Amino acid sequence: MLEALRNAFRLPDLRRKLLVTLGILLVYRLASHIPVPGVDRQALSVIFQSNQLLGLLNLLSGGALQNFSVMAMGVYPYITASIIMQLLQPIIPALSRLAKEEGDAGRNKLNQYTNYLTIPLAALQAFGQSSILAQSAGGSGPVLREFGFGSYPLATTAIIFTLTAGTMLAMWLGQIITQEGIGNGVSIIIFGGIIAGMPQNVQRTAVEGGFGQLLVFAVVTVLTVAVIVVVQEGQRRIPVQYGKRVRAMRGNRLMVVGGQSTHVPMRVNSAGMIPLIFASSFLIFPSTIASYFVGSSVGWISTVATFIYQFFSPQYNWYWILYLVLVIGFTYFYTDVVFRQQNLSETLQKQGGFIPGIRPGFNTEQYLNRVMSRITLVGALFLGFVAILPWLVHLVFVGGAAASRASTSTLLISSTGLLIVVGVVLDTMKQLEAQLLMRHYEGFIRR
Repeated sequence: MLEALRNAFRLPDLRRKLLVTLGILLVYRLASHIPVPGVDRQALSVIFQSNQLLGLLNLLSGGALQNFSVMAMGVYPYITASIIMQLLQPIIPALSRLAKEEGDAGRNKLNQYTNYLTIPLAALQAFGQSSILAQSAGGSGPVLREFGFGSYPLATTAIIFTLTAGTMLAMWLGQIITQEGIGNGVSIIIFGGIIAGMPQNVQRTAVEGGFGQLLVFAVVTVLTVAVIVVVQEGQRRIPVQYGKRVRAMRGNRLMVVGGQSTHVPMRVNSAGMIPLIFASSFLIFPSTIASYFVGSSVGWISTVATFIYQFFSPQYNWYWILYLVLVIGFTYFYTDVVFRQQNLSETLQKQGGFIPGIRPGFNTEQYLNRVMSRITLVGALFLGFVAILPWLVHLVFVGGAAASRASTSTLLISSTGLLIVVGVVLDTMKQLEAQLLMRHYEGFIRR
């Protein structure tokens, strides 16, 4: 790996791509430490220790929300807009035609729509996050003292515009990495934030649990990374045969084309980290909303809010069981949506390809759906295991009641963070390897 990096830096164009990637990542990390005016940093630190929702959003912002900086929302609104556009394609025929029939022009148009959708989503999320922090009291009072259109219209507008502009800047930086650097820019920005928070997690684990617990967590994290690599790279290869065709050439010559054999790779985990994000959001929002009504003066409201808050709290074992069920369900749901958009059976039929022993058309579609359902079960169980891994580790190594109290803490990197880190590293390694192989250098991945 070190030899390959040395070879990469010897090539001027590849060296420029690596430097652009590192430079833009450095710019983003510097911007993530510029706080929004009017933020009480001490109160913000207190809130982050107990609020799960802010912890999830901080992960997706690349660690910028912890400082409530101008980059506090990161690229999360863009991710949300991308997911919405994917879910709308099977519903809206015009979007489906753009994705399938109009090639690069259609995909560019979809990307443009996604960028437009990101702006209102970013503004809404900026208002929502700021409202939560304005109503959340830390040790010295609310995190945002001057927020609310009723009392502080100018300050509120400035905060929303600042956070929205930060999201658009993060998108722009990510697109520059994608076009001029190495890897997917949005993923690398999130990756940088996760890695930047790792030393703090190591220090906290060592202080709270001692060297023994740190060693256990480090071993479990390394083993989990190894399993993630195996599953992420796992695929079922469906053999495909293309029939021979006779094509007339100039000079009354005939040429036989086709007849090649290839395969369709079907990944074990086609959903990536999306099911974890969906399930986490589904579990976090009820407890977050209920937390504002726990102290209500109305008795029944306070009782119901307390029950909801405790039911959706990770302090209890049923939270993690429900988390496991939701991750498995969302994995099947998202995989099915993405797989149906690809319409592989129709594509194979148009190109003259067929699966040996399976009739083209409807039978091929049924066969592919059955195969995808079976391998998705493995991917869903794997994602569910990764999701509840912090709970299992504390249950085994900490035990009983202590596990319930400590289950909110993660490993050296959170479950979702591990999937992001491994996925980004694998993707970036493959892209860098492709660049090296084009120049006859030996890459990272040895077969």
